[in-house]
Formats: sequence, structure tokens, C-alpha cells
Amino acid sequence: MTKAVHTKHAPAAIGPYSQGIIVNNMFYSSGQIPLTAAGEMVNGEITEQTHQVFSNLKAVLEEAGASFETVVKATVFIADMEQFGEVNEVYGQYFNTHKPARSCVEVARLPKDALVEIEVIALVK
Repeated sequence: MTKAVHTKHAPAAIGPYSQGIIVNNMFYSSGQIPLTAAGEMVNGEITEQTHQVFSNLKAVLEEAGASFETVVKATVFIADMEQFGEVNEVYGQYFNTHKPARSCVEVARLPKDALVEIEVIALVK
């Protein structure tokens, strides 16, 4: 069973992809950048951008029937590894007791010049 996930509570896909896909009982999100559900970029500091990314992730996870507590893997892409500490601090607010596996990679550039992008894999309840 494969099902595309779409919610109006997160930004619409800005290309030929979906916000996420459910395959059997696993949810695979597309990378979320700090766009609001209305499609406006949050141009603040990395902490503000990271909170918006988590707001988007929460919306797509809920639409998929998953949650932060069912995330098994997260991948974090950041534009500047010097900001890892700030991203990690915000990340820890969302994954404080449940700690999924994680990778963090510095990249040369992110869509819309975002400072952070995060994707997750989660079990669907």
C-alpha cells in the first residue's frame, strides 16, 4: 500500500513531489524547509527557521497518522555547521525523551536559501 500525504497545514510541494509518502506502516517525509503553510519563507535566525521546520513536520506527521514519538530516523541538512548547536538545541525540544536515529549534514545550499531542512521516517500508528 502506497499513499501520498497532503495537508494544508504545511507548505505545498514546490515541485513534482508530495509532502510525504506512506508505504505499508512507514511514513517518509519530504524535506521540510522554513516555509509557512501559506508558502512564505521565515527569514529569521536559524532557531526561528528550525521551529518552523518542526511545525511543518508536525503537520505532515499528523496527517500521516504518525508523530514525533514514532519517528525512527531524522536527517538534518544545514547550510553552516557552525550553527549546529543552535539547531541541536531546538531539535532537542521536539525530541527530548524519544530520540530517533539522526544524521546531520552540512550542504552547500538549500532550496530558497534556507538555513535548515529536515526530513523524517516514522511508523504510522
